[in-house]
Amino acid sequence: QVQLVESGGGSVEPGGSLRLSCSVPGRRFSYYGMAWFRQTPGMQREFVAVRTYSDTSTYADSVKGRFTISRDDSNNTVYLQASKLKPEDTAVYYCAVRRNYFSPDEYYEPRVYEYWGQGTRVTVSS
Repeated sequence: QVQLVESGGGSVEPGGSLRLSCSVPGRRFSYYGMAWFRQTPGMQREFVAVRTYSDTSTYADSVKGRFTISRDDSNNTVYLQASKLKPEDTAVYYCAVRRNYFSPDEYYEPRVYEYWGQGTRVTVSS
């Protein structure tokens, strides 16, 4: 079992920014998809963004233009730059990875990702 290591969560005022990081320790596999999801109490895990090994990025409509996903394959690390944060962005953010190719219509489904981080909390409040 691979446990991803996340960091960068915290509390910020509306309009502020945070940068989340997630690394895959130990292994040197290439992961086709590296993604971020988020979850609030009582709700299903929600897709935020994915960056593929072929350098394409896909975002949820709710974060387009505000969040940027990037990855460093030399370190098996994925980042999420979250800007112009809103109170509705408050959630626990999880990173997830998948080794093999999957189609764009699967990006949004948590079940297709093989490994997950433990979650990092983001709170947006004045």
